[in-house]
Amino acid sequence: MAITTVLFDLDGTLLPMDQELFTKIYFKNLAARLAPLGYEPEKLIDTIWKGTYAMYTNTGETTNEEAFWKVFLSIYGEEAKKDEPEFEKFYQNEFVKAKDGCGFNPKAGKLVKELKEKGYKVALATNPLFPEIATYQRIQWAGLDADDFELITTYENSNYCKPNIDYFKDFLSRIDEKPENCLMVGNDAYEDMVAQKLGMKVFLLTHSLINDKDIDISIYPNGDFDDLRDYIMTL
Repeated sequence: MAITTVLFDLDGTLLPMDQELFTKIYFKNLAARLAPLGYEPEKLIDTIWKGTYAMYTNTGETTNEEAFWKVFLSIYGEEAKKDEPEFEKFYQNEFVKAKDGCGFNPKAGKLVKELKEKGYKVALATNPLFPEIATYQRIQWAGLDADDFELITTYENSNYCKPNIDYFKDFLSRIDEKPENCLMVGNDAYEDMVAQKLGMKVFLLTHSLINDKDIDISIYPNGDFDDLRDYIMTL
């Protein structure tokens, strides 16, 4: 059966990214924003990593947003909830500096537009560890718009993260698609390619490859955006 829907990862896929540099800039500027409120940088960064882990391992009982803030407030106390607007201000003002840790590939946006013109449904299966405001900004950095996608996962609207297979089950349920009709495109040999276990076709983009588990990537269709386009046309 021909595919009808293409799911794209964002960071390292549609948006080229040096993860180490991006993370360094992100934490530096977030710490600077919150320091005047009494947040010591090292403890703050450690807390955010702990909150991230809570989202990453979320099994569906809460949204990822709730999972993050439960950890954050357990460390800083309930009174820290009043500082949540400062996070919003950070994303409105300083987060854009992290763009310096990202690249730009015009072929990404071009392919998304082409697929939509050909009648494919296109959705953004980015790991929902960031709030909507930060996710939508990164979409723009990639030369795209939120309206280009049927669904975009953010920490507000998601209860799971990749590589949990329930993330993909929930995603497909929300766009009303069957696995066999879908192609998952990503740059992580584990977190993205695990979608194959659900019956989805997969394609591994190798320009910003993440392969922490040393998986033999030859078992997956892989290559650059030109290779991806050619592959889709064969399905």
